[in-house]
Amino acid sequence: MRHDGRSTPGRVPGSPDGRSRAASGGARRAPLGRLAAAILALLLAAPGPLAAQGAPQAGAGPAAEARRPPERGPEGRKLPPDQTTEHSLSLPDGRSLAFAATAGSLPLVDEGGKLQAEIAFVAYTRPAKAGEAQRPITFAINGGPGASSAYLNIGAIGPWRLPTDGGSISPSRPVTLVPNDGTWLDFTDLVFIDPVGTGYSRAADGDAKRYWSVDADASVLAAAIARYLRVNDRMGAPKFYVGESYGGFRGPLIAGKLQEDVGVGLSGLVLLSPVLDFGWLQPPRTNPWGHVTRLPSFAAAALERGGAAVNRSMLADAESYATGAYLGDLLKGPNDAAAVARLTDRVSALTGLDPAFVRAQAGRLTAHSVQREIDRAGGRVASAYDTGVTGWDPDPTAPHSGFEDPLLTAIQAPLTSAMVELYARQLNWRVTNLRYELLNGAVNRGWTWGSGRSAPEAVNALRGALALDGNLRVLVAHGFTDLVTPYFVSKLLIDQLPDYGTEKRLSLAVYPGGHMFYSRPEARAAFQRDVAALYASALKARTAIEPRAGIPTPEHPRDMP
Repeated sequence: MRHDGRSTPGRVPGSPDGRSRAASGGARRAPLGRLAAAILALLLAAPGPLAAQGAPQAGAGPAAEARRPPERGPEGRKLPPDQTTEHSLSLPDGRSLAFAATAGSLPLVDEGGKLQAEIAFVAYTRPAKAGEAQRPITFAINGGPGASSAYLNIGAIGPWRLPTDGGSISPSRPVTLVPNDGTWLDFTDLVFIDPVGTGYSRAADGDAKRYWSVDADASVLAAAIARYLRVNDRMGAPKFYVGESYGGFRGPLIAGKLQEDVGVGLSGLVLLSPVLDFGWLQPPRTNPWGHVTRLPSFAAAALERGGAAVNRSMLADAESYATGAYLGDLLKGPNDAAAVARLTDRVSALTGLDPAFVRAQAGRLTAHSVQREIDRAGGRVASAYDTGVTGWDPDPTAPHSGFEDPLLTAIQAPLTSAMVELYARQLNWRVTNLRYELLNGAVNRGWTWGSGRSAPEAVNALRGALALDGNLRVLVAHGFTDLVTPYFVSKLLIDQLPDYGTEKRLSLAVYPGGHMFYSRPEARAAFQRDVAALYASALKARTAIEPRAGIPTPEHPRDMP
């Protein structure tokens, strides 16, 4: 993402421009659009194999391979046949991890069997443990819109990881993958899915834009998940979803479509650096809410620059001030000299920034200006995705400077190269006739958000999912120093939702780092522990029977009529 100092920071990938857009995440959703409904029906009915054509997936029934049709499916497919390979890794803690990996694609056809699209996926599976009917299975999708699942795959939770930690990132850095000490493969099988226009996923006729809308996208991904489950005999497995950024926004929408339109229930959602309501993401500067929600992240950045290991308790004062006296003084307007003086004193103290800089903006700091101000003396700029990652300012003496993000842009080359290498070398799935799209700007620019007056939001869909399923567990995870999707936005939104019972089923966790906090070893380890605990809780709840309200549960089965 390029920043242009002549205006506010460039719009976040995946965000609407703040003008009239449609809400899309109601607890009771509107009927499917004609295209979305057609896509859903067609994908569910699509003939041909959608997963490994070699050995059956771990956890599948013994006759799974025999039931799979041997043919490739519809004509016109450009992606190669699915490939399954066996692997064994030695993890940093000394454990050995054996697993099967399948790289392939899911064909989408019309009623006549004509190919419409190919959706690429990578699946990692392990045999079920003794006494375990089926291993849990997790579907992972990134955001953008326009991002492939490589960020989650080789950055966060897959068996291999591309090291990207450190205070700066070089696009020409080595792309050698290492065993991932934070992989989730210990406790769940993993399936990474690339939406149309990302990775190697493609529209057969070149008209990908019809898939690029809030509703059609969620319908296709829900149907692809259901199809994978059906073909691989995993419908009975505990099912989970993890989505990052806009993938987090997708999560509640996909959960609703799976439950209502397909007949598949999810046991848990992990929403990583999500956008839950685009109306809160990047409001105009005259709206004080954007300043309120970013102030704690500015404060976290200052604490980290001072050498502190940031935690929530350290930010209690910043959070309280943001929603209290800070908001009150913002509402008084920049013409209130006394209010501006108070804002200058408190904001400069919390953020560690020059009072003159804070006063010049009347206490209303923009992310772009802070990115440049953090190390202006050193001629470096901070990433909006993680203020702990910096790069050189291309024109440090200019009053305004356009610069590429030191994290999001710098990571594109190594992540793309590493993913292509993974496909070709470890997974033996070579695609020589198509370009790999790590982060496709055409998808983002061509996205259809709707035609209503409200910004898209997924909070109501999340509310509906939690209310409908008393066993559903949801973890919302953020990094402290992320200015793109600040953790405080999700905190305030979550506070507006009821508990839906005595047990806490919706929780917020915040870790050291930014949007991709999992690049930091301590954050990656803590995140893995928290997710493993959520899975354990969800699996326990899945087998429990909730008594009817007001009717006591008998101590012994013989007491039942």
